Amino acid sequence: MSTEVYHYQFQNDVSSDDIEAALLLAIWGCESLCGESQTRMDAAHYFDADERTCVIDARTKVGINFNRLFVGFVSRELGPDAFLVKRIAEMPVPTAA
Repeated sequence: MSTEVYHYQFQNDVSSDDIEAALLLAIWGCESLCGESQTRMDAAHYFDADERTCVIDARTKVGINFNRLFVGFVSRELGPDAFLVKRIAEMPVPTAA
């Protein structure tokens, strides 16, 4: 089973806006590298602002680039101790509120 899905858990003092900004920058970076259409199809991710968690599917080349850009942006902007990252087996399925 492939485990190239990454789960990020951010510290409570990290702003959800900062996480969203890093996601947006990573998307734009992927669009520059891989094209808008391919990024739209392959940069799968899930963000829970209330829980300050983010999951990125890095099972494609675009996903790998997206994950690398995202971790680079959050590490540089927020610091390497602002979050924990671990590999998980699959993408979570969002539940309806």
